[in-house]
Amino acid sequence: GPAKALLDGVQSHLGMTPNLMRTMAHSPAVLDAYLKFSGTLAGGVLSAQHRELLALTVGEANQCEYCLSAHSALGKRAGLSPVQILENRAGVDSDPATAALLKFARSIVEKRGLVSDQDLQDVRDAGFGEAEIAETVAGVSLNIFTNYFNHLAQTEVDFPAVEPLPAGVAAANVV
Repeated sequence: GPAKALLDGVQSHLGMTPNLMRTMAHSPAVLDAYLKFSGTLAGGVLSAQHRELLALTVGEANQCEYCLSAHSALGKRAGLSPVQILENRAGVDSDPATAALLKFARSIVEKRGLVSDQDLQDVRDAGFGEAEIAETVAGVSLNIFTNYFNHLAQTEVDFPAVEPLPAGVAAANVV
């Protein structure tokens, strides 16, 4: 049926079928919506690395072990170093523009989208335009969806396991 066709597409693209996708496939409409949203954003202006860093930032903010594990592995495939992955989960990046983007993403999560004018100005001052800001909001929303989905489904981690950082570490350099 429709779920099998979608899962076959995931398998051919990733070389595996993550448990998240298998669980989403209980509703082919949910899996299809997720794949289309994710696939469309992949063609946007934010790089694959930035999209993975956003996923790590949001996953850390929401303490999603599945998403942190998946995006640590996918981040490595996108060219991120293990140190960069760990630092970004803690809200730190050696590149000031990337650090500003991650701080903005974390603000979106923590403030439930009600970011301040200063939050917007800070990300603009770091060199990001309206397209990047819109895609950041979309990426945060997509990752909140997968975080919550995994929390509810208690999806079994099928990537090398990554534990959430202690709460104080994750927020220390972000606010």
